[in-house]
Amino acid sequence: MRHVLSALVQNQPGVLAHVSGMLASRGFNIDSLAVGETEDPHLSRMTFVVHGDDAVLEQVRKQLDKIVSVVRVDDISGVEHVERDLMLIKVSANAAQRTEIALLVEMFRARVVDVSGANMMIEISGQEEKIDAFIEMMRPYGILELARTGRIALLRDTSKKKEPK
Repeated sequence: MRHVLSALVQNQPGVLAHVSGMLASRGFNIDSLAVGETEDPHLSRMTFVVHGDDAVLEQVRKQLDKIVSVVRVDDISGVEHVERDLMLIKVSANAAQRTEIALLVEMFRARVVDVSGANMMIEISGQEEKIDAFIEMMRPYGILELARTGRIALLRDTSKKKEPK
């Protein structure tokens, strides 16, 4: 099963290595990993995607909770959340192809961020499936380079609790 884990950690050197080492030592391959500072400069949010059995992953989550620099770990897979990925992609684009590529860019709500004599660089964000579909549409033009962030995710609004009847 696919799990999206969100961890708030202290913003200090070595935390990423410690947390990713914990997952690796338990035999989990990290499919995606993104880390960045939060609204509090003393905290970072780590978002990682792993595949594994629910019971084993619960044990890993408990182990992560024991790490001093980890403030909180949540498996947000089973709750409503917003998940995004960001990609920069450089494709071959002669003058005749630029119009075609620009139309695809518009259709995918992406944007051209750089144009040179022989290529274009495009920025796109969205869910993993959208990014993958865009990559497939760009293959015929010739993908020169590609860089993706890991998935980032936040829980949807949880302030609207249902009132008990």
